[in-house]
Amino acid sequence: MEHVNRRTVLGMAGAATIATTIPAGPALAKPRPQPHFLKPGDLGYAEELRVFNLVQTPNPGLVVAARTAGDVRNAVRYAASHDAPVAVLATGHQPSVPIGRDAVLVSTRAMRGVTIDAKRRIARVEAGALWQDVVDKAAPAGLAPLVGSTGIVGVVGYTLGGGLSPTLGRQYGWAADHVRRIDVVTADGRSSTVTATSDPDLFFGLRGGKSNFGLVTAIEFDLFPVTTFYGGSIVFAGADAAKLLHAYRRWVLTVPEAMSSSVALMHFPDQDGFPPPLRGKAVAMLRIAYVGDAAKGAALVKPLREVATPIMDGVSQQPYTAFGAIHADPVDPVTAFERTGLLSELTAETVDALVEMAGPGAPFPITLTEVRHLGGALAREPEVPNAVSQRDAAFTVFMAGITGPDGAQAARAAQDAIIKRLRPWSTGGMYLNFMSVDEASTDAVRHAYKPGVYQRLRKLKRRVDPCNMFRLNHNILP
Repeated sequence: MEHVNRRTVLGMAGAATIATTIPAGPALAKPRPQPHFLKPGDLGYAEELRVFNLVQTPNPGLVVAARTAGDVRNAVRYAASHDAPVAVLATGHQPSVPIGRDAVLVSTRAMRGVTIDAKRRIARVEAGALWQDVVDKAAPAGLAPLVGSTGIVGVVGYTLGGGLSPTLGRQYGWAADHVRRIDVVTADGRSSTVTATSDPDLFFGLRGGKSNFGLVTAIEFDLFPVTTFYGGSIVFAGADAAKLLHAYRRWVLTVPEAMSSSVALMHFPDQDGFPPPLRGKAVAMLRIAYVGDAAKGAALVKPLREVATPIMDGVSQQPYTAFGAIHADPVDPVTAFERTGLLSELTAETVDALVEMAGPGAPFPITLTEVRHLGGALAREPEVPNAVSQRDAAFTVFMAGITGPDGAQAARAAQDAIIKRLRPWSTGGMYLNFMSVDEASTDAVRHAYKPGVYQRLRKLKRRVDPCNMFRLNHNILP
């Protein structure tokens, strides 16, 4: 039986513009070396704009390659002096609205600082740090963060959008729930450290509102005493998808909060480079992360493991540093057309609809359709309230169609059809971090929040960014 390979499973599967009106470098930053400020055609411009999801590439009139919080502050002040919108880019995993020549883009990819306070179980992380940076530095202290599905995702954007951990989420809640301090540059060009006591409203909005209220330069958050997990992926033939999902919908009702899991229906192209058991095949992949005794984890997984004969089985006791093996997300840039939704339940009828629309006999084969179990601590309100709203959802649905431009229309149409088919079980809400370029309208963003939370965020926006400088995102209008 082959083990799942992290790199192959999914990765292979009119006004004048800023570009013509701004000077060579901001006057506010005269002492700064010129390479911090890059215009189209400058050496390093394209490098700073590298994105993971190639479905949309930024094309700003000015890039500020930030190395310090001062660089971010200068960029915001400069944009304000030119009435320009400001965008921020770390890894480019989640594109939203187009970023054009009228914009100033702040690239934080060089701001990778991570400090671990083992005694207090806290990490301080700069704006460009990646999850693997934090995991590797926390592990020697026997600690772990509420990490995402892959080590190459940026920590700050993930956390400010809520932060749904496929390893520790059900046990400890959303990553945003455990943020203690935030360093941010607001639209007035000022830097401040925001806490629950210094500015409760801004602290509330930043944790769940992403970049709508300012550019975050660093955050501090809790770590947890976790060193290993029992988990990974088990791959079944596509023909067994219905069996697995029906068993799964019953199984999730019985598992403890220490168990996080999902099922992904996947379609692999018939191309060189894929493991022979997967090449050109439709499969169903069970993803497991159990924090606890390996024998207990194995006993919990046994009913699903016995649903059918696995093609691959990569579930075992592993160090927390190997968390990326669970989802085996791609590590190289891809063009992924994405959609998402939230389900209130997973019934027999829901499973039948999923298998019909996304399984081995699907009318159009979407690369990935994942159903992820929520609940547990994800359903509970945090001690310090924040803007993360969709705590009543039982499952996320996330789709990714990895295809070239010729397949974009068909992939989007198929995803639309799946969303419509699942409507009877939808909560009507959205999870901000999974919302794609096709779900970035201000009306769609409204559905990521409870009505009362959304109105509170709009009031906050009017206070801290009345001109909506920070609008090149999943925007909340003032």
